[in-house]
Amino acid sequence: MSERTESEERLARPLIQLAKLAGIATSYVGMSRDYHEIKDDVLVAVLGALGIDASSDAAIRQSTKQILNERYGRLVAPTVLHNVGSESHVLVNVGVTDVPSATITLENGEPYRGVILPDAGDGSIAHTVDDRFVVTASVVVPADLPEGYHTLHVTVGDRTEDAMLISAPAKVELLDEMKHGHLWGWMAQLYSLRSSKSWGVGDFEDLSNLLIEAKRKTGADFTLINPVHAAEPVSPLTPSPYLPVSRSLVNFTYIRPEAIEEYRLLGAESLDEIRKLFESIEPLNNKAEKIDRDVMWHAKMQALWIIFKAGRTSARQREFADFCAKSGEDLEAYATWCLCYDKWGSAEDVATNWIHRYTKESPEVQALREQFPDTLNFYRWLEWIATEQLDRAQRNARNAGMRIGVMADMAVGVHPLSSEVWWCPERFAKGATVGAPPDMFNQQGQDWSQPPLNPIYLDRTGYKVYRDMVHNMFTHAGAVRIDHILGLFRLWWIPSGRKADDGAYVHYDSDVMLGILALEASRADGVVVGEDLGVVPAHVASSLSSHGLLGCAVEWFEQFDGTFRSPADWREYALASVNTHDLPPAAGYLELEHVKLRERLGLLEGPKEDFERSAMAEQNAMITMLLNNGYIDKEIADHREEHEKDIIAAQYRALNGSPCKLLAASITDAVGEKRTQNQPGTNNEYPNWRVPLADAEGNTVLLDTMFDRADVKELAAIMRNEK
Repeated sequence: MSERTESEERLARPLIQLAKLAGIATSYVGMSRDYHEIKDDVLVAVLGALGIDASSDAAIRQSTKQILNERYGRLVAPTVLHNVGSESHVLVNVGVTDVPSATITLENGEPYRGVILPDAGDGSIAHTVDDRFVVTASVVVPADLPEGYHTLHVTVGDRTEDAMLISAPAKVELLDEMKHGHLWGWMAQLYSLRSSKSWGVGDFEDLSNLLIEAKRKTGADFTLINPVHAAEPVSPLTPSPYLPVSRSLVNFTYIRPEAIEEYRLLGAESLDEIRKLFESIEPLNNKAEKIDRDVMWHAKMQALWIIFKAGRTSARQREFADFCAKSGEDLEAYATWCLCYDKWGSAEDVATNWIHRYTKESPEVQALREQFPDTLNFYRWLEWIATEQLDRAQRNARNAGMRIGVMADMAVGVHPLSSEVWWCPERFAKGATVGAPPDMFNQQGQDWSQPPLNPIYLDRTGYKVYRDMVHNMFTHAGAVRIDHILGLFRLWWIPSGRKADDGAYVHYDSDVMLGILALEASRADGVVVGEDLGVVPAHVASSLSSHGLLGCAVEWFEQFDGTFRSPADWREYALASVNTHDLPPAAGYLELEHVKLRERLGLLEGPKEDFERSAMAEQNAMITMLLNNGYIDKEIADHREEHEKDIIAAQYRALNGSPCKLLAASITDAVGEKRTQNQPGTNNEYPNWRVPLADAEGNTVLLDTMFDRADVKELAAIMRNEK
C-alpha cells in the first residue's frame, strides 16, 4: 500500500463504500503531509450524524441500498447547477425505453421560452430500483438561460418532478478597478474600536465614521470587520463573533441609541435617563485592558427600551412592518428565541434547559409569546434598527467614495444552542461538531463546537438556507469574506464526546455553493474572499480562482519548507495581508508573543525551547525574504531589534510587490498594538475577542483621532505605494 493511498482491501469494505457514498472521506493528508486513515468507529459515528445507520453489517447493507434507491429512484436531483453562457446536461433517471421532457419556470414566475432538448443517453443500466432497470438520460438546458433561482420541471411518462435550477455566472467578474490593478483597505475588529461617543464597545455608528474617515484621510476602499451576526439578547454575551446565534440576522448589541431616528422624538425626561445611562459606562471607552460587553449591554438595553416605548410615526411603523414581513421566519425564529432566553434564562442553564424541553410548536412557547407581546416586538424592532444602522454605514461608505465599503465576515456556523438550531434542527447534523485536525499552529486540533449544516438537507431543499444567508449578507456589504472557505468543499466533523483529532472530513457540493456566491456577488456588484488557510487541498485555490473568488495570502503563511515565497510569486486572486486575527499583530509576532502566550496557556505539545527555536527560524527566514527582495537592507536585517518598525513597514511594502487584487492593512499594526485578538484552542483562559485597541505602550486609541496619528498615516502611505 502506498503511504498516501487506501488499499484495495480497505476500499472494498462495505463500511468504507457506504462512507464514500455518503460523501465522507475515509482518509486524508494533513498539513505536514502526514497520511491518516479514519477509524471505523469514527466513520460509524459520522454516518450516524448524517442520519445514516451503520451500526451493524446488516444496517450498512440496508443504508447503502436506501441511498442508491433514493438517488436513482428520483427522476432528477433536487438541486441542479447551470452556468450561464454554457449548455448544461441535466441527468435524468428513466426506464429503458423512456425519453424525458422538461420545462422551466423562471425566478420571476414566468415560463422560460427557450427549447429544452432531451437526450436519451446510451441505454446503459445505472441501477435497479424495485426490480425496475434505471438508465441515465438527460435534458439539455440552453446557454441563454438567465441568471436566477429557477424551477426545472422534468416529466417522464406520467411522472413529473421539480428541481431547484440555480443558474449562476461561471465566475464573479473582477471590479473594474481590480482588473488592471488592486484595491486596498483596513482590517478591524469593530467591537475594539471605540470613540468618545461609544457605549464602551465599538458600534455601527463608529463603523460608519470609520469608513468615511478611512476613505477621506487614507484613501482606503474597504474595511474588513469581524462577523456581526446575531447574538444573545441578554447577558452574558458570547465574546466570539464566530459563534453566533443566527448568521442570517444582525447583532443588535452594536446599535448606537442616539443614532436611532426615534431618539429625536424623546422628551426631556427620557433624554436625561439615556444621558445618565451613557455616563455610567462612558469610562469604559478609555479602558485598555478588556472589553466588557455585559456592562455595556446592561445600560444600552435600558436606553433602547426607552426609545422603543416612545413609539414611531405612521410612516416609520409601516417601514417596520415591511421589514418584519420581508424577514419572515428567520426574524420570527430569532425574536421568539430571544423572548424565551429573556424570560426563561440562558439556553445553557441546566436548571431551566428550556431549549431541550420545548420546540417552536410547544404550547409553552406560544403562551409566552401571548403573555409578552411587547417584549417579542421589542426584539423584532431591535433587529430592524440594527439592520438600518449597518445598511447606513455601507451607504455612507459608498457615498464617501469607497469602491467596496464594508467587507463582511461570514462565520463557519452557529452556536449549538442557537435560534437556528432550535427552530430548524433538521438543517443540522446531530451528534457532531465542526473543527479542524491538528496542524503546525494548533497541535491538538480545534473543536469549534458548532453543529454542521447537513449536506443532504441542503441538496434536498435547493440550498435555500445558504442562498438566503449569502443574499442577506450582500444587502449590507460590498464584499463578503467566507471564514474557512474549505467548508464549502469539506468540513472536519468531530463526533460528540471525541477529541478534535478524532474526526473525519465530510464533503459538500462546492460547485453549487460557489455558484450561489457567484450569483449573489454578481447581483450586488460585489467581491467574495475565501479564507483558505490551514490544511487546504491544492485544488481549492484553483477552484476559487476559476470562479472569480479570491483566496487569502497571509505573509507569515506564504512559506514552503522553511523558505518564504517572494511576494511576486503570490496568487493574483487573493486578499493579501501580513497577519490574521489568530496571530499577534506584527510587533507582537516579531517579539514572539505567540510563543510566550502558548506556553503560558499550556498549548504546546513539546518544550517551549523547541517552539521558540522554530519561531526564530521562521523569523530569520522572513528577514531573509525581505532582504533578498530589497524591502530592507543588511543594517536592518542585522539589527532587527532596533529596527522593528522598519521591518513591519517592509512587510507591508512587500504586499504592494504582490499581484494580489486586494491588500489589507491591520489597524492594530498601524497603532503598534501587540496583543492578539484570539488564541485558537482557548476560551476564557485568554480574553479572546475582548481586547480593545491600544498602542505599543498600552494606551487606548480612540476612533476620534485615530486617522490623524502619524503612525497610521505612515502605514496608509505605504498601502498607497507612495515612495
